[in-house]
Amino acid sequence: MTHPPLKAPRLTRVIPNAITVTALCTGLSAIRFALSERWEIAVGLILLAAILDALDGRIARFLRVDSPFGAELDSLSDFISFGVAPAVLLYLYSLHLWKGTGWALTLFFSTCMALRLARFNTSMDVPKPEWASRFSIGVPAPAGAFLGLSPLIFSFALETNFQDFPLLFAFSLILTGLLMISRIPTYVLKNVRVPHHFVRPLLMMVAIVMAALFSAPWWTLSLGAFLYLFSIPLSLMSYKRKKEPIKK
Repeated sequence: MTHPPLKAPRLTRVIPNAITVTALCTGLSAIRFALSERWEIAVGLILLAAILDALDGRIARFLRVDSPFGAELDSLSDFISFGVAPAVLLYLYSLHLWKGTGWALTLFFSTCMALRLARFNTSMDVPKPEWASRFSIGVPAPAGAFLGLSPLIFSFALETNFQDFPLLFAFSLILTGLLMISRIPTYVLKNVRVPHHFVRPLLMMVAIVMAALFSAPWWTLSLGAFLYLFSIPLSLMSYKRKKEPIKK
């Protein structure tokens, strides 16, 4: 029996997966620049991968072409870009001074990222109340990479070499890894509701942040990492307040 030829997919179906593959290649390229000791470019590529990761899913939903294949590809890309690349970068930058211990910390962070992504994938089909979509259980993958790299980003802001202080990077990898696999709820910024009277001030704030990012990128990113850490206890309190009425 002959089967009819398969219908070629529309180009729009390929666009989100193409963005995901671009993010994957960007994260892998960060390792290449780390091997060449071009640290700022390597960190910048990981941050670019985070931006692409935020775009692919939303574009897929906007075009109504999201699929299980795209979701699995996105998870694999996240593991490489945010679980492997940042840990290897910090190992090459400073943790190699501790030899086997430094490599063990690298494996610890990557394993925590894999566990975080696995838990996220298995919880996608679990029904949740509407308010719960504003929270993520544990620090998300891109934020985990950002926090893990924050000491290195701060060193760029200070224009100081932190390579002789592996303890600082060991602490950041351990703390971030534990936050990723924890049950601590953290804000999902894209799902936070903004009151109408806050829209204009928020847009003005975005303009100020963008101006600061172009003028002093590393200082702005360092401040962003600090504010994100400060938001974690706030998100925990907010989550508990919303959950208490349900228990009653």
